[in-house]
Amino acid sequence: MTEKERYWKYSLIVIVLALGALLFFELAPYLSGILGAFTIYIMLRGQLIYLTEKRRMKRSLVAILLLLESILCFLIPLSLFVWLVLTRLEGINLDEAALVSSAQHVADLVQEKTGYDVLVKDNITSAINFLTQIGQSFMAGLGSFVMNLFIMVFVLFFMLLGGNKMEKYTYSLLPFSDKNKQYVLREINLIVRSNALGIPLLALIQGGVATIGYLVLGVPNAFFFGVITCFVTIIPMLGTGLVWFPLSVYLALLGDWPQAIGLAAYGIIVITNVDNLIRFILQKRMADIHPLITIFGVFIGLSLFGFLGVIFGPLLLSVFVLCVDMCKKEYLD
Repeated sequence: MTEKERYWKYSLIVIVLALGALLFFELAPYLSGILGAFTIYIMLRGQLIYLTEKRRMKRSLVAILLLLESILCFLIPLSLFVWLVLTRLEGINLDEAALVSSAQHVADLVQEKTGYDVLVKDNITSAINFLTQIGQSFMAGLGSFVMNLFIMVFVLFFMLLGGNKMEKYTYSLLPFSDKNKQYVLREINLIVRSNALGIPLLALIQGGVATIGYLVLGVPNAFFFGVITCFVTIIPMLGTGLVWFPLSVYLALLGDWPQAIGLAAYGIIVITNVDNLIRFILQKRMADIHPLITIFGVFIGLSLFGFLGVIFGPLLLSVFVLCVDMCKKEYLD
């Protein structure tokens, strides 16, 4: 290669990297919509191949049908769930003075029962301010959530239309041997299904089981705490215990010992075992995702993508670990 050819080669690489970085930062607010379209495409890929190649249906018609399926089965239920959470949050009194007073009441109960002042009013005020900021951030991200849903629909439609060309081009860009390319694509398919199906399914089942227990045992705001339980199920080992255990302690401090003991027993015997059983079944049928990947993936995803980061964070981190492992096998071993 001549000096001039090397110059043009490296100049082109620099231009591609610079434009890629610029586009990435500009598209970052809409990245969750793009990832959502990619995730749903993988979930619908089997139906797409069957209808277009075996049933010989027109691709544009298949794209419209699958798009309607994704809207009815995914986007509408997700939007309804977010709407239910928002309506519930709107009914909660966010008056700082009242919240401080309630938290101080709990601290007084702890001090009365144990003799220790575990909280001081300044710490309570800081905690309440932090929770209020979280609620405000959640409401502020609602507009971004709606925009990403629209982007998800448009990107998914064009992915369904040009799926074959997109897959072939992506396959040609992978820097691995043909054998390892097949392995990478197979693992990505398992990882996407594990995160896109496993995490929401686990959350819904755990939240439903916990809500039933809260309602039977007379826990105040049972539905609200059931929704919170849905979210914390993404944290392995601790998970639901972050909700039902403090509730049990609170009921005990109020003197409702039968309810407190009943909730603690229900959490240990039913909720925890259902959690372990569902995780065991999902790991057998889907990709075995390490708990640390789930934990750190959720934290990363929430900061990058907001609400949808619960799914896309672990997904991205799992794919990153897979790519690192494949680079090691392909070029280092």
